[in-house]
Amino acid sequence: WDFRGSGIMNVHGSTGDIIFLGTTTPQLEETFYTMTHELQQDLGGSGSNLRTPSCCLGESRCEWACYNTQEACYQLTQEFQDELHRPAFPYKFKFKFDGCPNGCVAAIARADLSVVGTWRDEIQIDQEAVQAYIGGEIPPNGGAHAGRDWGPFDIQKEVLDLCPTKCMLMEDGKLKINNKECTRCMHCINVMPRALRPGKDKGATILCGAKAPILDGAQMSSLLIPFMKMEEPYDDLKEVIENIWDWWMEEAKNRERLGELIKRQGFQ
Repeated sequence: WDFRGSGIMNVHGSTGDIIFLGTTTPQLEETFYTMTHELQQDLGGSGSNLRTPSCCLGESRCEWACYNTQEACYQLTQEFQDELHRPAFPYKFKFKFDGCPNGCVAAIARADLSVVGTWRDEIQIDQEAVQAYIGGEIPPNGGAHAGRDWGPFDIQKEVLDLCPTKCMLMEDGKLKINNKECTRCMHCINVMPRALRPGKDKGATILCGAKAPILDGAQMSSLLIPFMKMEEPYDDLKEVIENIWDWWMEEAKNRERLGELIKRQGFQ
């Protein structure tokens, strides 16, 4: 790139894995040729195709992961090689895999198909650990705010009052959760990780239609399937994806993302 352009690159993956910045038009074809023929690189990131799927670390590192994000990401990458390499879509299409609702790859904000780990039974509670948090024996938030003294941990102010659906309360010294009202925002689990854990019946929520502003402003993805068991070989998910693609390729205008088509024609 020192030879063909400015020598400046972005290498952090917000708009692409490696972005070459600053050159003149006559250098573009030369750069493409060198990259593909001499350096044997696959140039992606600019066609109306399936973009490289991405995922969080999932079960390899994280105790909150509700399914194996890396395996799902790998298997779908293998399954849809043709869609990755031969643009056939109205515009680009992205999969992102979040292992839990904390959303470390922000799938719900950035992916045409967002797969977000979740559970459908009750949050597991260790009442002894709840008391240890209240008593100050265990630091809240995994000790993340230990830099100064914030005063004693107040479960009412820091957990119960911040629950978006107010589905938690302390009763007779025990923490109670009305799981039917829980939206799985993960706040209570993040604050008291040794007292609370996701449920045991794990899977993923499938959402679709998120995108950054291109034609029509930013959109979050919309709920499509509340719960799907994420088990190999992920045939249920593949079937959903292919059905979505059939409709999108039939109905979308040129350069219209899935979310924009849904906005134009309706979600049904």
